[in-house]
Amino acid sequence: MGRRVLITGGGSGIGKAMATTFAAEGARVLVTDMDGEALAQCPGNWLKMTGDASDPEHMQAVFTRISDEWGGIDVVCANAGIAGPTALVEDVEPEDFRRCLAVNLEGAFLAAKFAAPIMKAQQSGVILITSSNAGINGFPNRSPYSAAKWAVIGLMKTLAMELGPYGIRANAIAPGCVEGPRINGVIEREAKAKGTTPDIIRAGYEAGVSMRAFVTAQDVANMAAFLASDGARLVSGQVIPVDGHTENPDPKV
Repeated sequence: MGRRVLITGGGSGIGKAMATTFAAEGARVLVTDMDGEALAQCPGNWLKMTGDASDPEHMQAVFTRISDEWGGIDVVCANAGIAGPTALVEDVEPEDFRRCLAVNLEGAFLAAKFAAPIMKAQQSGVILITSSNAGINGFPNRSPYSAAKWAVIGLMKTLAMELGPYGIRANAIAPGCVEGPRINGVIEREAKAKGTTPDIIRAGYEAGVSMRAFVTAQDVANMAAFLASDGARLVSGQVIPVDGHTENPDPKV
């Protein structure tokens, strides 16, 4: 049988691309997402669970199902996340800040918390956390998101230290701007806040990247597949950007 893979936030975007890529390699996949309609559009042979990755009861239920149906887990992609507000720090509401951290950071924590005992018993496993270029460089007007994505890197490095002796690897992927509805929404909100056009904001983002292009969800999924493979058997505790090389995280056009 193929590897057993969990992807949180797997109903669309990066998560769905990861699930599709692992499934194409013969893996059994379980995807979770808050969007039940998105999950309904996923292939029928995937296991699916609707719920909030930052809810301990939901995540406990996910891992109970994994144990019952698969008897273990080989790869956990802690990918669930939300964009959070687009605003200067003084204009961010505390509840919006907390919600952004809950989904992006607590969701990754819970995935690792429940995966660790299973993987320790197996003496094997891979945990991949989706961070962001914003977790390396910062991101003006996106303080909650940037704070969360920096925090998951600290979580990942600690997991690598705690779990490495048990044959478990942990890494983080740091995508740049990923083509799709989420970044389009961010660009539109930033353009509104700055009194300019989305095209100008998009051009500014692209100008700050050496390769002058946004990445795709598939680019990120390809990196996840590599990091989960035996080809990366001694890669652990690392942050791997998939961003075309960011020269300037806050370019001005």
